[in-house]
Amino acid sequence: MISYDTAEAVERLVDTYGDLLLRLASSRLRGAADAQDAVQEVFLYLLEHEVTFKSEAHEKAWLIRATLHRASDLQKRAARGDLPLEEVPEPAAPEAENALLEAVRALPEQYAAPLYLHYYAGYSIKEIGRLLGLPAATVGTRLSRGRAKLKTILQED
Repeated sequence: MISYDTAEAVERLVDTYGDLLLRLASSRLRGAADAQDAVQEVFLYLLEHEVTFKSEAHEKAWLIRATLHRASDLQKRAARGDLPLEEVPEPAAPEAENALLEAVRALPEQYAAPLYLHYYAGYSIKEIGRLLGLPAATVGTRLSRGRAKLKTILQED
């Protein structure tokens, strides 16, 4: 059992997974500051609550799921007008890559998360299944359907 009741333990997690979680949150949220807030809230939760993990794989899966859920919550609250999110300009990127990331963001989370984890973070279907707590077949289906929806969105533009 791994416990995270000290700042040093959480600091190790930030060093290990911070960049991955920030990129993941950025795939769901438009502003860099909002993505940072989502990730910080996940790590703050670890400090404030007694959370234990069975293994490093379990901690990584929990962090990814918690970040996706927090980013989704922020996105929903912004859509309802409950939370004023500032539009922070994205870092300069080639136009095609920026358009593709925007199209991924426009997808429902059930498709966007597997697409991001597979194509941007480089995880296999089995790894994504373990991270998201889904059967590999479901991940494959969501990737297929997500690609089809992404193609439709990109063709409309």
